[in-house]
Amino acid sequence: MEKLELIRKGKVRDIYRYSKGKLILLATDRISAFDFVLPTEIPDKGKILTKMSVLWFKFFPEVPNHLIEWRYERVEGLPENFKDRFMLVKETRPIPVEFIVRGYLAGSGWKEYKKTGKLFGQDVGEGLRESEKLPHPIFTPTTKAEEGHDMPITLEQYRSIVGPHADYLMETSISIYKKAHDYALERGIIIADTKFEFGLLDGKPILIDELLTPDSSRFWPAEEYEPGRSQRSFDKQYVRDYLLSTDWDRKSTPPPLPPEVVRKTQEKYREALRRLFGEEG
Repeated sequence: MEKLELIRKGKVRDIYRYSKGKLILLATDRISAFDFVLPTEIPDKGKILTKMSVLWFKFFPEVPNHLIEWRYERVEGLPENFKDRFMLVKETRPIPVEFIVRGYLAGSGWKEYKKTGKLFGQDVGEGLRESEKLPHPIFTPTTKAEEGHDMPITLEQYRSIVGPHADYLMETSISIYKKAHDYALERGIIIADTKFEFGLLDGKPILIDELLTPDSSRFWPAEEYEPGRSQRSFDKQYVRDYLLSTDWDRKSTPPPLPPEVVRKTQEKYREALRRLFGEEG
């Protein structure tokens, strides 16, 4: 077993080469907001998101994915601090698109609808309110930027980038979203939107990256849902709200998070896992 090679350090996850054709995805407790990694970590966040991704991958046996192993005792040569926060995965050639599916009008989708009356060029009907459920899930792909913001692309641009797998991956993304949405709704969570990533392995597309976590999706508590306003969510809401309440200019190093904000953020991640799968983080 060769020494693990760090090949990419992301905002919240690190990627290591494990062996030929195999990578380690390590979910840290780092948290980002407004495109900055914050100086304060959220304890156990990486473990919670790893467990959630693994459980979702197992929930979709019909969709090929990159997961090989997640149990620490079954993978040789890992440091002890990787336990419960890593996935051993197949190495693929990532498709440079974010596969975004929206079921509700929120975030940048709501801003776009207010401005144009459409959802990134697609008709969804007139007179919709903020957070309203769309007539059907809408596929709104974006670029996958190495730096800066991902940018919306048209379906024609999407097809030119993705090629022969474009229609299959669009249909698969919508199918995964629908199944996950219905499952989560029965457990008190609305998945308003989410993003997927796919990679090519031996020329065939498979699901990669994390899956249906509060970091890649917008989770709302179903019992509080009310269209016509923004919704409370199971993610970094306390962090964003705190930062907006400070005099931080959103250009320099962010301030540390108070213990209360850290605790409440951790509780939200744990509650999402508990509601969805009855598991503790």
